[in-house]
Amino acid sequence: MKVLSVHAHFDDFEFVASGTFELWRRKLGGNLRARVLVCTDGKAGHQFRTREETGELRIKEQQESASIGRYELELLRLPNGEMPREACLQLSIELQAALWKAIRDFEPDYLFCPPVAPDPLAGIHNDHVTIAEAVRRVAYMINVPHAFTPEYPADERVSELKKTPVILTVYDGYMFGAGAYDLAIDVEEAFELIAQMTSCHRSQIEEWLPWVGRDKIATPKSPKDWSQMLRERFNRQNQQLGIKNTKAFETFTVTAWGEVPAFDRLMSDFPGIDAQFSNLEALKRRLEQWSG
Repeated sequence: MKVLSVHAHFDDFEFVASGTFELWRRKLGGNLRARVLVCTDGKAGHQFRTREETGELRIKEQQESASIGRYELELLRLPNGEMPREACLQLSIELQAALWKAIRDFEPDYLFCPPVAPDPLAGIHNDHVTIAEAVRRVAYMINVPHAFTPEYPADERVSELKKTPVILTVYDGYMFGAGAYDLAIDVEEAFELIAQMTSCHRSQIEEWLPWVGRDKIATPKSPKDWSQMLRERFNRQNQQLGIKNTKAFETFTVTAWGEVPAFDRLMSDFPGIDAQFSNLEALKRRLEQWSG
């Protein structure tokens, strides 16, 4: 099993999918390869550090998280070798080419990415929706071997068939008012690990997020303090999604962007599905309709 999480920023993954990846690791052990692809340089999100200092620090924080979560870390590089600029992502040919190559190189069974905004009234983060739309647009091109050979030259007379992943979107806290989902994964048993991984991003949870005030986070005074704050964050998320429970949940929506999976396959592959809080019957009907 290979799973890939594609996100705009350093620290995005830990808050929306790290618990599910950990449940998968506990279930499959050495039969799992998990990778996180970060798609911006991380230089914008700070109020007193320089851009270069911020970017270097955030890479180190993500590497620390990867060591704890035991996942592979990849930094997206455009065809010119540079990382895309944080806060300024555009739906460019170069961004799509880089995602195309990264997905084809890894060939994941499941790919997770931010959602496309379903409602113009929903709030957004520019980088999140750009990555979502880029993945959506690239999905069909995964098995079009000449789509981006101008950017990544190859022998166009010899092509290799690549796996097209099942693509799911994650919960996005920036999209207030857009909380529909299919799968609710009970990640309570991985909560302490999620707390450890998120706490690696000290420049964010101790400095930037309290200062900007967007996520209702104060500066944590200790690991125990952060754990309690993270618990409150999960509780707010549950309330927004209509999950009447105090456990930690991660939620996902199945798309038709890539491979359309069989319902039974999802039920077998995914760990921790909570049938009470998932929307399984609607998902099953939708998958049957998509597959004909």
